Amino acid sequence: MSRRTRRQRAQMTAIDQINMTPLLDLTFLLLIVFMITMPLLQYGTGVELPELNAGKLPEENFKTVTLTSKREYKYNDRTMTAGELQETLQLLMKNAPKTTVLVMADGKVNYSEVMTLLKLIKDSGFENASLVTNAESGK
Repeated sequence: MSRRTRRQRAQMTAIDQINMTPLLDLTFLLLIVFMITMPLLQYGTGVELPELNAGKLPEENFKTVTLTSKREYKYNDRTMTAGELQETLQLLMKNAPKTTVLVMADGKVNYSEVMTLLKLIKDSGFENASLVTNAESGK
C-alpha cells in the first residue's frame, strides 16, 4: 500500500470541487454596474446640433409636404390625412418619378412624428426626401 503525504492528499481534494459563488457574485456586480452606467453615458451628455448650412432649394420639379404644429399633413398647401397623402405620393411617383419631395416640419413637432412622415414618403416609393430648414442667422 502506498503512503500519501498530507500535501498530496490536500492537492487531490482541492481540485474535485469548483465554488461558483465568487464567479456569480462578480457577474452580478458587473451586470449592476453596466445597468447603472450605460444610461448615464447615453443620456448624460448634451447634444449640439449641427449648423444649418444647406444648399439651395430646387427651383423646379419639386413638391412640398408639410407637417404642422397641429400634426396635420399638407401637400402643396392642401390638408390631408396620412392615407390620402400616401395615395397622392404614390400617384406622383408613378407619373413623375424624378420629382424631389421637400419636407417642412414645424419645430414643435416631435422627432418621431417627422420620422413617421419620412417613412410614409419612403413607403410611397421615393428613396430621398429633402428636409427644409430656415437659413442661419448672421450668414
